[in-house]
Amino acid sequence: MVYMEIKIIKEKITKGELVKTAKESFGEMVKGAVDIERRVIALGGELHIDTNERLIKDGSSQQNIWGINIYPNNPRDEWIEFNSLINIKPALGNRSADIKDENVREKIKEIVNELIE
Repeated sequence: MVYMEIKIIKEKITKGELVKTAKESFGEMVKGAVDIERRVIALGGELHIDTNERLIKDGSSQQNIWGINIYPNNPRDEWIEFNSLINIKPALGNRSADIKDENVREKIKEIVNELIE
């Protein structure tokens, strides 16, 4: 399978564009990383670390980047999965691939819903 290029989302995209991105990668899902400080998302690629590295190159700081999966065909309140190996951040109190901090989860939901119409 050929994985699409990673796109950095700084301005709104449509849900249709997200569906197209998902179809180009994993079919029903697209991997992403969210910078909760800069309020940008990197989507695509094969691994979360790919989106993570793309955000770092774009000026993000590691402590602000969290990995997610988005399932565009799910209802909007169920389309984000907060699970990625890049989320293991013991220094920030997150010792699991799942994001445990509800404040971080809420910021991610806000950013994703703001940038994807």
